[in-house]
Amino acid sequence: MEKLVVCPYKRPNALCRLFCFPWAGGGTSQFAQWGKLFSSSVEVSSVRLPGRESRLKEPFAKDMTTIANEITSVLLKELQEKPFAFFGHSFGSYISFAVALHLKEKYGLEPFHLFLSGAHAPHSEAFLPLKTVPISEAKDEDVLNYIQVLGGTPAELLQNEDIKKHLVLTVREDIRVLQTFSFEKAERNIPLSCDITCFNGSEDKSRDLEAWHDVTSGDISFYELPGGHFYLLEPSNETFLIKHITKCIENAGL
Repeated sequence: MEKLVVCPYKRPNALCRLFCFPWAGGGTSQFAQWGKLFSSSVEVSSVRLPGRESRLKEPFAKDMTTIANEITSVLLKELQEKPFAFFGHSFGSYISFAVALHLKEKYGLEPFHLFLSGAHAPHSEAFLPLKTVPISEAKDEDVLNYIQVLGGTPAELLQNEDIKKHLVLTVREDIRVLQTFSFEKAERNIPLSCDITCFNGSEDKSRDLEAWHDVTSGDISFYELPGGHFYLLEPSNETFLIKHITKCIENAGL
């Protein structure tokens, strides 16, 4: 459990748990600190994927199914104990959605709310270019340039050759995993019933968010916040996210 999930601010009496999923190349530090920003009614955990931090010596996951299976099996007992919600940014949005689908299909469980940030709906045409990026053939400098253009990584970290090399490898592997994920919209089968909130940066590329309507029978809402792909690292936007997520939790009547 401790290997997969970081929860520095444990709240055993919380009404619900919020599990956060990192972006490509990301770790647990940003979301783990969210725990101290929420009220005592919410316990925040950050999911740690293999190949980074304390799991550095583990091989990277082969595909999205492997990741979803591991997270589900490790967290199942916790998820059965009390209501839970997921927050994912970019690559993390797709992981959270894959885990939600797996939970619903296999155990009849689902989050009461899915918070998705900076991500196209996975069955939309806008998602297709991500599936076809020739990531295996991409040069390290091209991957590094992609990381720098997106932002979100402190420049001083990229001055360290070892950190830079591992970050490039991790982003490459995470994109490869993303390319193994597929979701096909079924005409008569809407897989989820939870509410979904989608967030995006105003200066980020436009996302096909409307197609998220196809995946749930619950309510869905959209918010655009000032900034680029990593708008959520801006303190004012982080405050908005936490206040909004808190409001959604309070209105869920847990």
